Amino acid sequence: MPKMKTNTGSKKRFTLTGSGKIKRKHAYHSHILTKKTKKQKRNLDHVALIDKADVKRVKALLVK
Repeated sequence: MPKMKTNTGSKKRFTLTGSGKIKRKHAYHSHILTKKTKKQKRNLDHVALIDKADVKRVKALLVK
């Protein structure tokens, strides 16, 4: 049976924390930033955690 492969798109988007949680970046922070307020851009800077409902699905993509 072949090895399970990591989804390369997911590998670039998500990182695992030491406790096993999955970190993600916010959307809407890559372009067209001139019309967004400083506060909006600042809040998009922070990393977020994956929602509990999506953890199983994302971990399957990050299998090594």
